[in-house]
Amino acid sequence: MDGLFLRSIEENIPLEMIYLSEDRMLSQRKLIVKEVNNEYIRAYCLLRKQMRTFRRENILSILPGTSSKRQWLH
Repeated sequence: MDGLFLRSIEENIPLEMIYLSEDRMLSQRKLIVKEVNNEYIRAYCLLRKQMRTFRRENILSILPGTSSKRQWLH
């Protein structure tokens, strides 16, 4: 996972993430990572069009972004 985060930071590559929010809601996001630490990642969310902070422990899946047009959960 850290390798994908670093690649997103260095090359400005979007990642696709499935995330479980604090209120137990699932969302699928496309984001560009800006900062990483042991507990959180800070990323520009392409769905919300703003910087967001995500708990690493709540990330269920993270993959390199694709150009396919999929329905997003939100």
